[in-house]
Amino acid sequence: MTSSVEIRGGVELPAVREQIELHTADGLTLVGELATPVSRAPVATLVTLHPLPTHGGFMDSHILRKAAGRLPALADLAVLRFNTRGTTSPRGTSGGSFGGGVGERLDVAAAMAFVAERGLPDPWLLGWSFGTELAIKYGLEHPIRGAILLSPPLHRASDAELAAWTGRDARLVAVIPEFDDYLRPEEARERFASVPDTRLIAVEGGKHLWVGESATRRVLDEIVAVVNPAAAPLPTEWTASA
Repeated sequence: MTSSVEIRGGVELPAVREQIELHTADGLTLVGELATPVSRAPVATLVTLHPLPTHGGFMDSHILRKAAGRLPALADLAVLRFNTRGTTSPRGTSGGSFGGGVGERLDVAAAMAFVAERGLPDPWLLGWSFGTELAIKYGLEHPIRGAILLSPPLHRASDAELAAWTGRDARLVAVIPEFDDYLRPEEARERFASVPDTRLIAVEGGKHLWVGESATRRVLDEIVAVVNPAAAPLPTEWTASA
């Protein structure tokens, strides 16, 4: 007997979900979750970096929570989410205090050390807003396949840090909302010109916070098209055996 459910909102599809801790080089403990496919190995890994914690960003920011809720089942991806230093969510509070994007360098390193320890395959950084700044600034310090940038403001990442991605094996993909609060497609094309291999995806009608199911589906489809194209586009229904 089978039943189908529409995939929308906060639906959580089957996955192995493990509460984890990350340990930074400066002695902090960061709390997080690893979600992996049930009964099979992941084909790639998303290391998520959340929006600005001083403006409500945390590991449960909705696009990242929905990625963890859907993509292990739909796209065979491992999804690692964690609270950067000083950030609180229902999972708990990470040690330390907000570092303005500086101390968080060690948070990214702790996440990537965890990926290496677990042998998680083909890691990609998935940053959203503030998280994109961390990906740009520190991603090249680690063995990653690339970085996917959702709504990058390019406030903290310098032009030199962005230009450093030129000619690297790690790919850069930027998903730019048409009506972003900080960086819209035309300006993004100018700012990313220093990295000509960047894949720029302008999303018509999109906004910085990607509110609504249609925005969620568009973003998750773009992520999967990069990381595991065989699984794109994602289905809108899930059929489960009773």
